[in-house]
Amino acid sequence: MYIMKPKVVITHRVHSEVIALLEEICEVIPNQTDVTLAREELLSRAHEAQALLAFMPDRVDETFLRACPALRIISAALKGYDNFDVEACTRHGVWLTIVPDLLTIPTAELAIGLLLGLTRHLREGDRLVRSGTYRGWQPLLYGSGLSGRTLGIMGMGAVGQAMARRLRGFEMTVITFDPRKLSEEQAKLLEVQHVSFEELLARSDIVVPLVHFTPETLHLLNAATIARMKPGVILINVGRGSVVDEQAVASALASGQIAGYAADVFEMEDVSRADHPHEIPPALLADEAHTFFTPHLGSAIDDVRLAIELEAARNILRVLQGELPPGVVNRPSSAISGIGWDVNRCLS
Repeated sequence: MYIMKPKVVITHRVHSEVIALLEEICEVIPNQTDVTLAREELLSRAHEAQALLAFMPDRVDETFLRACPALRIISAALKGYDNFDVEACTRHGVWLTIVPDLLTIPTAELAIGLLLGLTRHLREGDRLVRSGTYRGWQPLLYGSGLSGRTLGIMGMGAVGQAMARRLRGFEMTVITFDPRKLSEEQAKLLEVQHVSFEELLARSDIVVPLVHFTPETLHLLNAATIARMKPGVILINVGRGSVVDEQAVASALASGQIAGYAADVFEMEDVSRADHPHEIPPALLADEAHTFFTPHLGSAIDDVRLAIELEAARNILRVLQGELPPGVVNRPSSAISGIGWDVNRCLS
């Protein structure tokens, strides 16, 4: 007897192991391209699906959920989830899960990589060597070292703490601001000083915002806050693009108030904003001498991405089997035990 399997739609390319795991009990509709599906195409694939394995470019709102009444879980293979309407998911009895921990260390490592790349002109040096004009040492591309400088971290969650631990060897002074103040013992272990927001702006040679993107943190670093920083400050953004006002950064780079800006995330990516820009400011892209950008590589380590995808897939299987998964964001009114899928029947 044929038993209908639950249908899972995967919105972006994943490792083959992830598809194989889901196919044990599910009908899988993958997208093994590097292209984000148009919303209409995604809705067409998902309108009868019980599960959605989603990524950062995806946006789920009330309209999406109404068009997909069979959905029981949206498993996001990411940490931030502002592009998913949590309240709407809860109203529709849809579980939302995330993968909160596996991105921490890769993101912290990338932040330090961007900092080194920007301050030591690594991209320009590589370009010079490849140009065919390099004939040996010249007094060129003088940058700035990290030893003895003060770095300010806004937000001491998992990534902030991981970054602080890795900066010890650079002999920097690390100061932090977070309303959820670290305990004295935590600060001592991390060798950081907790300061006020204004003191961090005034003292830091380098500022790294690592806060969640919320309406309150939209453009936390803007023209006014940048003006209160030390002239020649460096900004590193690996958190969320919209925490930084990119137009204000471009202006501050032009005036010299900011000496450098490195980013792995951009305002145009924040699809939860109705007014999000659709491109990076041209003035920011044009200023190659003072900027260093990467295309959202925070978790782009192969084994880490595989682990993230597998955890997201397991969250789907847990919910379909009537189990409570880790990484739960909401608690729909329907009991989780009421949506279990008979795995043995699916395998028969």
